[in-house]
Amino acid sequence: MSQQLPLRTSYDVVIVGGGHNGLVAAAYLARAGRSVLLLERLPGTGGAAVSTRAFTGLDARLSRYSYLVSLLPRKIVDDLGLRFAVRRRRISSYTPHGDGGLLVDAESPSATRESFVRLTGSDRDFEAWQRFYGMTQRVAERVFPTLTGPLPSRAELERTVADPEAWSALFERPLGETVESVFEDDVVRGVVLTDALIGTFSHAHDPSLLQNRCFLYHVIGGGTGDWDVPVGGMGALTDALADAARSAGAEIVTGTEVTAVETDGTRAEVSFEGGLVGAGHVLVNASPYALAGLLSEPAPRKPEGAQLKVNMLLRRLPRLRDTAVDPRDAFAGTFHIAESYTQLDRAYREAAEGTVPTAPPSEIYCHSLTDPSILSPELAAQGVHTLTLFGLHAPARLFADDPAQAKESLLKATLAQLDAVLAEPLADCLAVDADGRPCIEAKSPLDLEREVGLPGGHIFHRDLAFPYAESGGGAWGVGTGHANVLLCGAGAVRGGGVSGVPGHNAAMAVLGA
Repeated sequence: MSQQLPLRTSYDVVIVGGGHNGLVAAAYLARAGRSVLLLERLPGTGGAAVSTRAFTGLDARLSRYSYLVSLLPRKIVDDLGLRFAVRRRRISSYTPHGDGGLLVDAESPSATRESFVRLTGSDRDFEAWQRFYGMTQRVAERVFPTLTGPLPSRAELERTVADPEAWSALFERPLGETVESVFEDDVVRGVVLTDALIGTFSHAHDPSLLQNRCFLYHVIGGGTGDWDVPVGGMGALTDALADAARSAGAEIVTGTEVTAVETDGTRAEVSFEGGLVGAGHVLVNASPYALAGLLSEPAPRKPEGAQLKVNMLLRRLPRLRDTAVDPRDAFAGTFHIAESYTQLDRAYREAAEGTVPTAPPSEIYCHSLTDPSILSPELAAQGVHTLTLFGLHAPARLFADDPAQAKESLLKATLAQLDAVLAEPLADCLAVDADGRPCIEAKSPLDLEREVGLPGGHIFHRDLAFPYAESGGGAWGVGTGHANVLLCGAGAVRGGGVSGVPGHNAAMAVLGA
């Protein structure tokens, strides 16, 4: 089969990479009348935001790499006319502890209060929880709308937040100081801190405030901080974006890897396997680390991802040691495992020293409880469910010497922590595929780098930045050292997560908005 080639030799804009942000940029620019070529090395578009039938013979569409949606602005969905929806999870989280646990019900403050009292013996931490997340929601309502506008200065964003106490807690002091001063219980503190660590190898008192930056993006999404389930799986979003881009006139060529970008700041040439094309602008939906290679420039320090991703299909949900909670509630939100404040700190220290954590922390999501459409009617009728696990404090360094053995050891230790809070082994609940194999797959940072091009397996392409101008990035936070080469992926300022924000902002920079 011959390779597909671009239809023209020159375009207004060439986009490198067909992940969701590249597709957003392509759709906006094509709708504005620009000639657009998008080049993707994989056989299909979507990047890490795809749905996959991961297990032979079973019609279950798992969101394989990225799981939930929080940061995608409704503006992008409406602007591009996307047929895409998300569904809110009624249960925010469940954290088992001993033979009980903490269930946070987003629709029942009274039930949540009772759960806090059962865990801690009083309602003090519940009241603190209400105040703390009331504060983060006010920040979210003010900061989230700024993500799709020109990049504010630090002073401008501080004025927008208009809350000195919140600004200090989130933007200036290590988050651990606030967590320890506001909450008393070790489990409650851990639940709060996890949002500062998802995809980020850091700790509560990191003086760089890397944990604060991660926390901020986890609590501002949609102006509410809700993390929602994509209806139809994550691939439903990227399929809709690809349709929108093509319908607007963008040309999408898959199975074609870009090998070099050359520019004089005004015009550029993009080389790929089989040829080259000219461009007025080049938008790169790849990491700054990868961009340096394409430009033949000195590479920045390679980022380091720090997560284990595990996808599973279950014959049925497992029973819990905590008999007061229905598994359908416990698994409907974010199920925290080994994520008390003390456990998170211990796991970080062990991983930083290069050893697999004794009790690896992780959290689990069961998308099929919220969106059964990702299962065939036959599987849904049988009580089958998807289960995805995100393991924290699993830096790429742990896999350097013996990747397969390290992944096996970490997976075994992680599942042992889950089994410790179940009334039956998880293995007894796993479905089997058409070849009789258990339906479970694990992805280390090295796997993510190899499969979807995340440098060092870093899901944000590089460490997150606060959503204001510090240095570089230009008016929209997408600039590079070359006027006509822009970042349109997670490595841009205000990048990271499934948001489409960098793609939108790069398009606006090209259009001079």
